[in-house]
Amino acid sequence: MIDHVSVPVRSLETATRFYEGVLGALGYEKLVVRAGTIGFGKRYAEFWINLRPGMSPADRDSGGHLCLRARSREEVDAFHAAGLALGGSDDGPPGPREHDEAGQIYYAAFIRDPDGNRIEAVSFIAG
Repeated sequence: MIDHVSVPVRSLETATRFYEGVLGALGYEKLVVRAGTIGFGKRYAEFWINLRPGMSPADRDSGGHLCLRARSREEVDAFHAAGLALGGSDDGPPGPREHDEAGQIYYAAFIRDPDGNRIEAVSFIAG
């Protein structure tokens, strides 16, 4: 089981504004503020942004992907809309996706934060 995750960001101010809106759409709040790091969560800080001012933006073909659970299609839609409105970019619009589990609809959206980190929101809906 994963306890928490973190993503690197070049500006805490920019990333905080972005993630307050994007994660807020999924019910997360800013819970912890420390020098160089901010934690978001529902009951405890489980999503962290960590200041890395010298990093280059993530290349579109590079690495990581993080997926967060949404409670509904509406939350997925709100997550995606907030991401675009707050300076992120579309990496897959909201909609149903193929999924291996019979009887479930995998409804998801993908965004890139201003630093290029790829974040997804997903809701599993009975089919």
